[in-house]
Amino acid sequence: MDRSQIEALLKEVSAGQTPVEQALERLRDLPFEDIGFAKLDHHRALRTGMPEVIFAAGKTASQVAQIFARMAQHGGNVLATRATREMFEAVLAVEPRAQFREVARAIELTQNPDIPQGKGTIAVVCAGTSDLPVAEEAAVTARLMGNTVELIADVGVAGIHRLLAQKTSLQSARVLIVCAGMEGALPTVVGGLVNAPVLAVPTSVGYGASFGGVAALLGMLNTCSPNVSVVNIDNGFGAACIASLINHL
Repeated sequence: MDRSQIEALLKEVSAGQTPVEQALERLRDLPFEDIGFAKLDHHRALRTGMPEVIFAAGKTASQVAQIFARMAQHGGNVLATRATREMFEAVLAVEPRAQFREVARAIELTQNPDIPQGKGTIAVVCAGTSDLPVAEEAAVTARLMGNTVELIADVGVAGIHRLLAQKTSLQSARVLIVCAGMEGALPTVVGGLVNAPVLAVPTSVGYGASFGGVAALLGMLNTCSPNVSVVNIDNGFGAACIASLINHL
């Protein structure tokens, strides 16, 4: 339950449209709901501006479905990241409106279109097609949090003319998320082209000496572009959360 939903509920009570007892029932599970194996933080959107998101990896399909259903009942948008098709089938059995974003490995439900919209566009840029799962995770997350998103794929530095062809889109974005594996050079190049924050996401794409994304991570941390900040390896979700906060300021 976010700020707009609570405001609407209080107005309904004030206007006599909703009885106090019914309002109390709807607020009963604030700040969290204990369902045994999980404690659902329904208060998070009100507290931080972003709803709790289900990290599906390590959970059973049944657990993901139960959490998803309970969160959906509270009226907000719901997102599960790092999900499998098996998990999606379990969610679909309890919430038929859910959608599966296969490349992003995400299950989403949009049922509250009235969340505050960001002020500009978030550009999600990825070096190669192999980086798309991380980039798509960032794009799905940012859209669900109320942002206009433009995905720019396969523009790595090995063919830098592909990146320069997107210069107008890059320079018109209010925030940029740049995902790259291998040596992780792309965020530094993008940072030198734009006057906006660049959130660099190292991906675990590359050959042996990339060390599962560590080489890209270290390269990004040592960037010479001062507008670049770095999140953890493959953390498209985290980058999207930060980008959304910036875009709503």
